[in-house]
Amino acid sequence: MRWLAGLAVALVIGAAEKPRTRHLNPDGTPRFSNRLARETSPYLLQHVHNPVEWYPWGDEAFERARKLGRPVLVSIGYSTCHWCHVMEEESFEDLEIARYLNDNYVAVKVDREERPDVDAIYMAAVQAWTGRGGWPLNVWLTPDRKPFFGGTYFPPRDGDRGASMGFLTVLRKLKEVYEKEPQKVRESSDHIVEQVREYLAPKPAAGLPGVKALDDAARWAREHFDPAWGGTRGAPKFPSGLPQRFLLRQHRRTGDSEALRMATLTLEKMAAGGMYDHAGGGFHRYSTDERWLVPHFEKMLYDNALLVLDYLEAYQATGREDFARVAREILRYLERDMSAPGGGFYSATDADSADDKGVRREGWFFTWPAAEAPLQLREYYGVTKEGNLEGRNILHLAGKAAPPGLEQAREALYVARKKRAPPLRDEKILTAWNGLAISAFARAALVLAEPRHAGRAARAAGFLLSSVERNGRMLRSWKDGQARHNGYLEDHAFLAAGLLDLFEATGDARWLAEAIRLDGLLEKHYEDRAGGGFFRTSGDHEALVAREKPGPDGAEPSGASVAVMNLLRLHELTLRDAYRQRAERALRAAGTGIERSPAAFGEMLLAIDFHRDAAREIVIVTPKARPEAEPFLARLRRTFAPNRVLAVVADAEVANLARVAPVVEGKRALRGRATAYVCERGICELPATDPEVFERQVRKVRGAL
Repeated sequence: MRWLAGLAVALVIGAAEKPRTRHLNPDGTPRFSNRLARETSPYLLQHVHNPVEWYPWGDEAFERARKLGRPVLVSIGYSTCHWCHVMEEESFEDLEIARYLNDNYVAVKVDREERPDVDAIYMAAVQAWTGRGGWPLNVWLTPDRKPFFGGTYFPPRDGDRGASMGFLTVLRKLKEVYEKEPQKVRESSDHIVEQVREYLAPKPAAGLPGVKALDDAARWAREHFDPAWGGTRGAPKFPSGLPQRFLLRQHRRTGDSEALRMATLTLEKMAAGGMYDHAGGGFHRYSTDERWLVPHFEKMLYDNALLVLDYLEAYQATGREDFARVAREILRYLERDMSAPGGGFYSATDADSADDKGVRREGWFFTWPAAEAPLQLREYYGVTKEGNLEGRNILHLAGKAAPPGLEQAREALYVARKKRAPPLRDEKILTAWNGLAISAFARAALVLAEPRHAGRAARAAGFLLSSVERNGRMLRSWKDGQARHNGYLEDHAFLAAGLLDLFEATGDARWLAEAIRLDGLLEKHYEDRAGGGFFRTSGDHEALVAREKPGPDGAEPSGASVAVMNLLRLHELTLRDAYRQRAERALRAAGTGIERSPAAFGEMLLAIDFHRDAAREIVIVTPKARPEAEPFLARLRRTFAPNRVLAVVADAEVANLARVAPVVEGKRALRGRATAYVCERGICELPATDPEVFERQVRKVRGAL
């Protein structure tokens, strides 16, 4: 009898919903249920009716393993992971494999998006063993949580998918080693834990990273650039493979035209390819080929939020309206397909969906048979009878001239597609990823002169601050009315960055005050005061076998990089030198990794560029209200000036705002006219009441740093 089977059924399926398992009773109810029933994670709930007796991560599982003298299998993934689904269907739904697991192991399922701390530790171990990583991540642990073996996807049996050794054989062999060679297991696990600890918390560098790191990263980008299709050479291609925003800054700083070409060509080709959803907007996770044509079809909130920033900055740097259009379309996608009723944003949508026969297939929802594509769009989007993916068509820009009525035809595609069975949507709300989305909407409001985007950002910020906070601390995730899991460095840092962007977009001091408060939490609970930098987990977090100090970016930026940029921005807004000092300690802490692989620290490179530049403090004081600043903001929008902070304030509110943003203190609207102050390190140029003079002041570039 499975644990609380009836409760699991009640929690996970409704009367009309088909259970996600092939093991059903005659009445259609699931035959198996397990402890994952009490979780809210969509990924964990996907596995609640497996015949495997899964536990969630926690003391209960490891105490049971210790009591029974068994090893622990920890399987880590996320709800929209295609190969996680494949391994579930092949192995975790297989009765023989499940029976062996249940009789010989304690099996633990982890949602990497809820527990990035656990994922980072065991991913580092697997990468040390195999030289690569990915999901699903399967790791074998001792009951004291130390890893002794691991890998990613395993086919179920020997010979499957060409593998010499399948998952069942691996389980048997490792159980035998665990029982017959305990000393070898202990030595192996102790050794890898030391390696992981050194990797996740490297020693700081002697000096601050500077211009050399920027130039080395630009050199790496040139050496790895694909001159035909943009991005890095080869496949697969990820949006984050080439640091576009850094390249735009490198062009601004040095005049390097190749840096600008690399960034703009990459953004052009990405938006033209099948990785971009031409019917609904937004980007899929990555391209499986060098042409950005055939994507892995899942869509992630963080990818799309970050790509909004890429396209907005490219628009500012070039004035090209096509880049602004892509940014708008991504935002529209997030608003209509990823927005939760309370104001937050959902996490992701799956790559797989049901075809006309109810069979789950990757990309079915997003691809088109020729007969379903309108005639006027077929040439433009490269639609053929044969198709380019299993007889169906991935839309991509094949024709140069847009046909008449393109926008209406695209909307018709979107409406028609909505009639298909949609891919699963992961409806948990993650604080960090919502922080990125807040930044995307807030910056779009400022750059595109579309204030409604700031309103959408404010709704998300208000939701997080009211619903995902406990005892003054941010939690990691929210779903089904429950906020859960301790917040991580990135949850606080990304949200603080979003609030700083929202302050700049609106001038509302509340958002700046909240950003300052969140940074205070980071300083108290996450900062390494001795060595500089930040830990991913708070000092009162669950004790794991290692405590990570995040370094390189992954698919999303490192929380440490964003925290450093926040400190530099707060220094300019508050004029408090303590912020700069903390930022410099954090830069030193990351220095060794940056020296070794600068291009892997794309977001930190932005902070280095900001720190080495003479960052501008821009204050616009209006006689009465923000709209009076519009002539100045219009000039700022068409200027790529990334290393600056902005405060727009009415004359009567200067004293109030100065309490949280001392940079505005003493500034006023001259002669009843909106007045702009452009300052560097507290030293201001002459106040400008003429927008043209203001633009000349803002456009100045210092050149070599």
